[in-house]
Amino acid sequence: MSEIYISPSILSADFANLERDIKLVENNGADWIHVDVMDGHFVPNITIGIPVVKSLKQVTNLPLDVHLMIENPEKYIQDFANAGADIITFHYEAVEPEKIESVIKMIKTTGKKAGLSIKPKTSPKVIYPYLKDLDLVLVMTVEPGFGGQKFMEDCADKILKIKSNAPQDLIIQVDGGINDITGKICTQKGATSLVAGNYIYKSDDIKKAIDSLR
Repeated sequence: MSEIYISPSILSADFANLERDIKLVENNGADWIHVDVMDGHFVPNITIGIPVVKSLKQVTNLPLDVHLMIENPEKYIQDFANAGADIITFHYEAVEPEKIESVIKMIKTTGKKAGLSIKPKTSPKVIYPYLKDLDLVLVMTVEPGFGGQKFMEDCADKILKIKSNAPQDLIIQVDGGINDITGKICTQKGATSLVAGNYIYKSDDIKKAIDSLR
């Protein structure tokens, strides 16, 4: 089985103690730090932006896995890259189809890994043309915008379809309602990265929670 990258979502961390909570997962086996950026337009919630990413970069050695749940992501890619994002993932639904290729190129030009995400109602077929140019695909198994939602198992079936159309080294990440049970459903279908927020941060034993996802 290929390596599984565990990316704890700081959406479930204590925002008054972000450095402490990032160190907590960094010291207990996390591979990346998942940073959910929401603009109040593409999704109803508003979270953190470029200055916070810049600050996070100062306090962790782990790659910052930045998930842009924002409209017009192309306006902000250079800024997020400069702030220290290592992986920049934008939403298929946030960009006109004819612009998607150029947004992927824009991310690549900054020297960062490029990711493309799809919401639960979006067919995986729409992203097949871009798979060869991407480093990562993010399959949402909840509606983006809020933490703590219930895992939609039918969305996990997209993993198999993407995997059968993708280059072997494409990272297939899943985000939404991930725990030790739903995580296994995803990795058995071919997911190679799991994002988990509440399951990790609300756990009594963070190392055990992270290890249980592999």
